Amino acid sequence: MSFFAIVFALLIEQVRPLARHNSIHASLRSWARSVSRNFDTGTVQHAWIAWMLAVLLPALAACAIHWALVLFVGWPFAVLWSIAVLYVTLGFRQFSHHFTDIRDALDAGDEARARELLAQWQQVDARELPRSEIVRHVIEYSVLAAHRHVFGVLAWFSVLAAFGLGPAGAVLYRMGEFVARYWRHPSLNEAQPASGVLQSAASRAWAAIDWVPARTTAIAFAVVGSFEEAIDHWRNHAQRFPDDNDGVILAATSGAVNVRLGGEALKSSAAPNASQAFQADEAQSIEGTESTPGREAEVGHLRSIVGLVWRSVVLWLVLLALLTLARLLG
Repeated sequence: MSFFAIVFALLIEQVRPLARHNSIHASLRSWARSVSRNFDTGTVQHAWIAWMLAVLLPALAACAIHWALVLFVGWPFAVLWSIAVLYVTLGFRQFSHHFTDIRDALDAGDEARARELLAQWQQVDARELPRSEIVRHVIEYSVLAAHRHVFGVLAWFSVLAAFGLGPAGAVLYRMGEFVARYWRHPSLNEAQPASGVLQSAASRAWAAIDWVPARTTAIAFAVVGSFEEAIDHWRNHAQRFPDDNDGVILAATSGAVNVRLGGEALKSSAAPNASQAFQADEAQSIEGTESTPGREAEVGHLRSIVGLVWRSVVLWLVLLALLTLARLLG
């Protein structure tokens, strides 16, 4: 029933996206902050205990509620629970309005407005960016946001749901990404910032969690885009990016739509707003890199990226539908 849960969650999210300031995300921020304050002593052992409490405990709770509903109420209510969890953890509308607004500004020839919107989205200094660099950064941030909000969640949810763990995978993925990012910013927790040991543990765990999803996203982009070029860029240019998982996604994207990605990084202009810290629209660090081969980024590439992402979503849904049908018939 994972297929139906995903479809309904995506449809609901498109019709009524989750509010930017909501009690669920606020509660998760408070949870992560409380765990770091009470269990982060600066030692490796306590860092991993804090990470497991912050990430694994919510995932286990989601699984326990799923099984309680299956055993005592019925599987339809368990499906509704999965839809509710996916509604919170999965969806384009948590970041796509930034992409749309910047694209509209560029289409209207208002580059100053586009720079302003990019700076607000990522909390960076974009005042001196030329048009092609605005487009390039929007592509990079948007592709990574789509991966973390949609494809990565789909991958972990689908796998763990197949083993009867309900929506635990979606919670594990999003919480793993969130705490790795949240604990890196002392400004979000000024009273008692996370120790370097805890930040390192969270980053290492996140890299492991995202290793397989990043590569499934790259494969999906290759299948629905220019396959040979995407695979070639993945093999030969992913190492140009400092983050291994992000590099795989960006290199595959570069080849799939024939666009040059990578280059000078944007500098942060302000500390991330703590009220936005659960979502992927605060500052994301994409360090300066050597550019990949391809055409210089143009506004037309933004439409290509939209098509690439939506074709990948369709590919995921078709695969899940076939697996669901095979399971029902088998």
